[in-house]
Amino acid sequence: MDKLKFNKFINYVREKTGRSKFSIWKSIFADSLRYNISLLEYFNFKFYEIETSEKETYAGTGFMYEYQLAMNPKAGRSVLEDKLIFLKDYAAFVKHDFASLIDLEKDVTVSERLLKNNSGKIVLKDSRGQCGIGIIVKKNTELSPLLLVQTLKETNNDFAEEFVVQHDNLMSLSPSGLNTIRIITQLNKNNEIDILGCRLRITINSPVDNMAAGNIAAPIDEKSGKVTGPGVYSDITKNDEFIHPVTGTNIVDFQIPFWQETIAMIKDAALVNTGNRSIGWDVAITQNGPELIEGNHDWCKLLWQLPVKKGLKPLLQFYLNEKNNR
Repeated sequence: MDKLKFNKFINYVREKTGRSKFSIWKSIFADSLRYNISLLEYFNFKFYEIETSEKETYAGTGFMYEYQLAMNPKAGRSVLEDKLIFLKDYAAFVKHDFASLIDLEKDVTVSERLLKNNSGKIVLKDSRGQCGIGIIVKKNTELSPLLLVQTLKETNNDFAEEFVVQHDNLMSLSPSGLNTIRIITQLNKNNEIDILGCRLRITINSPVDNMAAGNIAAPIDEKSGKVTGPGVYSDITKNDEFIHPVTGTNIVDFQIPFWQETIAMIKDAALVNTGNRSIGWDVAITQNGPELIEGNHDWCKLLWQLPVKKGLKPLLQFYLNEKNNR
């Protein structure tokens, strides 16, 4: 747990509600046990200001662990846990170039090819990294084949990929980083694809778009591809953003380019490996259409629920009941 963030949140709630720290602590521990949430999620879900009936609707860390274990058994998760395996298995939906550290060390021509990509940038990643931690973006001109390998080792990363250049409209919204679409799919009992939610992750002076890095996320209408609400932070001390704070671009009603193509691609991808039944897909939208960045078996409950400002646990309970009654 991030102790600095926890103390920041508890002081914020104390000032906002007038309650003592002892009273808030009592509520945190009681609700954590009763609703199977983490201590920080007490704040994220604003349990300090909502009624019991609403608290019961939120899916927290404990419930999500159990749900995703049931839907995506550990034995079949490697394709989603390892980004390199994912990029190879889902190659039909991946357009950008990439290479592992092993391949780069083995064959200098792989590095030379990668460093000639049209984006002009290289992204260094850990194949098992989470939440954008450790990602490094470099200009092609800053690296040579030898220096690329050396930098990967020094930064504890194990593969490099071509920087994905996003669509001009998304660049106008926020140019600091790649703004990806998170689409969560669920296979129902008939192996049909249901979409549990669509969210736009928006960078704010950040090279990565994760909410954990201080960025915002907004809800997208599944049918139209339009953003239907403001961008929200996971930091409860910050206000929602209706207009991007850096570029001044409207967030609400922003139209995601190539939306129908994006939905069609995700539905095809969801059927590649039906052993994983509930996946959070990260999609980049380029000038030439959508492409996959990665898939997540442990997709984020905050990114899913905070932008729509309500708990969505009953939706998951439906699929659990469906699975248990098969």
